[in-house]
Amino acid sequence: MVLSRRQVMVVAAAGGGLLVAMPLLPTSYPDPTPIAPDERAFGVWIRIDRAGMVSVAVPQLEMGQGVSTILPQVVAMELGADWRQIAVAAAPISEVWANAALAAHWAALWMPEGATLAAAPDGLLARRWAERNRFMATADGMSLAAYEQPARAAAAVARMQLAGAAAARWGIAPEQCDVAHGRVSHQGRSFGFGELVDDAARLAPVSPPPLRPNPPQEHPLGMPPGAPLAYPRLDLPAKVDGTYPFAADIRLPGMAYAALAQAPRGIEATLSAHDDAAARRIPGVIDVVTGDDWIAAVASNSHAAQQAVQAAAARFVVVHPADSARIDAALDQGVKTGDADDVLTIGDAAGVIGAKPQLSSRYDVGAGVHAPLETASVTIRLSGSPWGGRKAELWMATQTPERARIAVAREINADVRDVVLYPLGAGGSFDARLESDHAAQAARIAAQVQRPVQLVWTRWQEQLAARPRAPAAIVAAARTDPAGRVAALALRVAAPATNREFARRFMDQVSPTDGIAVQGEREWMALEDALPPYDIGHLAISHVPVGIGLSTGRMRGQMAVATSFAVESLIDELAVASAREPLAYRMAMLGHDARLAQCLQRVSALAQWNGGRDGSGAGLACWRMGSVASGGCIAAIATARRDEQGLRVDRIAAVADIGRIVNVDIARQQIEGGLIFGIAMAAGASNRWAGGLPVARRLSQLGLPLLANCPEVEVELIASNADPFDPGELGAVVAAPAIANALFSATGVRMRRLPLAVEE
Repeated sequence: MVLSRRQVMVVAAAGGGLLVAMPLLPTSYPDPTPIAPDERAFGVWIRIDRAGMVSVAVPQLEMGQGVSTILPQVVAMELGADWRQIAVAAAPISEVWANAALAAHWAALWMPEGATLAAAPDGLLARRWAERNRFMATADGMSLAAYEQPARAAAAVARMQLAGAAAARWGIAPEQCDVAHGRVSHQGRSFGFGELVDDAARLAPVSPPPLRPNPPQEHPLGMPPGAPLAYPRLDLPAKVDGTYPFAADIRLPGMAYAALAQAPRGIEATLSAHDDAAARRIPGVIDVVTGDDWIAAVASNSHAAQQAVQAAAARFVVVHPADSARIDAALDQGVKTGDADDVLTIGDAAGVIGAKPQLSSRYDVGAGVHAPLETASVTIRLSGSPWGGRKAELWMATQTPERARIAVAREINADVRDVVLYPLGAGGSFDARLESDHAAQAARIAAQVQRPVQLVWTRWQEQLAARPRAPAAIVAAARTDPAGRVAALALRVAAPATNREFARRFMDQVSPTDGIAVQGEREWMALEDALPPYDIGHLAISHVPVGIGLSTGRMRGQMAVATSFAVESLIDELAVASAREPLAYRMAMLGHDARLAQCLQRVSALAQWNGGRDGSGAGLACWRMGSVASGGCIAAIATARRDEQGLRVDRIAAVADIGRIVNVDIARQQIEGGLIFGIAMAAGASNRWAGGLPVARRLSQLGLPLLANCPEVEVELIASNADPFDPGELGAVVAAPAIANALFSATGVRMRRLPLAVEE
């Protein structure tokens, strides 16, 4: 791809470096990254020192998805660097790394009345909004879409500067030089990057960036599981030996430890009473701090803090505490009689289906919990006076760093520019770290005790305070044509307007109570990726927004988890009703989608599909996210059964087409992890509420798969030149319906509730 001068502007930056600006960027910004004395800057992305080490800025949260390897790999492949000399630096918060692709994807959240105008990924509206808000959010698998091209352009410019420095010494044209493996070569002569860096940094940048003819890509056929890796994960050694830093690992001089008790969940909650004296009698206690709906004990060690907060015996007043019986009733009424908003209409599904559908089934999906390995953690240090000049430093993992800074600045009455965030990796997130309640809590605590504080939520507090994926009730109705194909399909989905609620909290900075108030209003992104992958002439998808009195949030897979479960279960029911083999039944409706059809064919061979005959325990499901041309698709076959220990998945095989693959090993890991995540949602990973409290208090009560009972997982990737698609959510949305269909094959019982349970 060749970028025009209009699309890429190159301007001089501090330290002799370059700033490669984004497409359609009318304003240049200073390079925000500090430069070491022996380093030279090549754009905001690249630093090269005199030893030849290449440091690559990564403006996204590493939360297990491998972004701290993939973006440096893009730079290394375009630059011609030696992977052994690549280092990673967390990018400071700045306009230069604004995530315009995600801003466009979320246009309906921040510009609902004009979302279509702002939804172009390379459009000026999304770009300006992202820059103005320093929007560096990590979400929805948009990292490559947002950052691959600018990182690659910066690397191409740096490569030509290095080549130019060597060419000047040899008296040849830069184009005659070869740049590979961290060296610039010509006819047997070569220089390492470190030998050229000073001269290269002084050269004028080439515009437009001379990109290599082929974009960064690895081919899955040449990289079977276990094959040597050309680009092994950069974060893996530190995670294996325990040196990878997380927020709870930070230690500061004079630091205190805080333990928290939070209110039960409901419409509104307030702290009504606590035993302050009892908490302060615990040895080591420094102070007791209260918020509107929480209380914290601060001590010289974490054990004393936990003892003290328990001794405080906090009591709360909760308005309409969350209750699963009421949630179920609200969803039931909504799906039966609620006013629906049409999300998608093709043809006349209602007219074809008629008053008596050939098949109509109800599916219920419970509230999904994130359950990341690392609970919410933050370390904070304040300086300056409470009456003016207050500054803050915080160490935390966050998907939305600027929002975390804003939350802290508001809490301590400081300017957001005086809040410094040191981004750390997350031990999983699944979108749990999109919001930063714990950062604001830690700021208030530190302001009161006047010393550095570390706040780590316990597993119970994580369960109590987390905002789950919204539960849903779905009615799917269909009618087939004389040949047995699906002629018409209607989906009616009752669920809270989670994205609208999230937008109120995240974009408008309102309270959770005000966020809950909009759950029953029209939703702009309610059923994202809900479109069934099949060619159905008459299709209707509608959303019934329902207020449930429980704050909800975004979670891996989003509502595609619910809609894929309903659609793929219904398709299986229709196949059985028409006495058709499930794979052939699906293939007959995929004439428009060769990519997904190939996934189905390949997975049938990989899993040795037997047609899902009665008693075999094999089940099939497939799904597509995004468009046919540029989205990602997956097909999976699960083998499952029930025994005295409950649901058992013995094997799951999947084939995915995610377009051009930058790192095959990481892509495979993401599909495998998504499948395990989907298995967790099939078996549990959900909660219920009584009196505002979650029923499951511990990880062991969530039915999560353990290593001892994880199934054999086999993943195959299809080589493709389509646009890259993030693989992180595909496995999560396809696993549960494949398992449900497998259980029907094994037991003859159709399970229409997620998590799956034997129905009476």
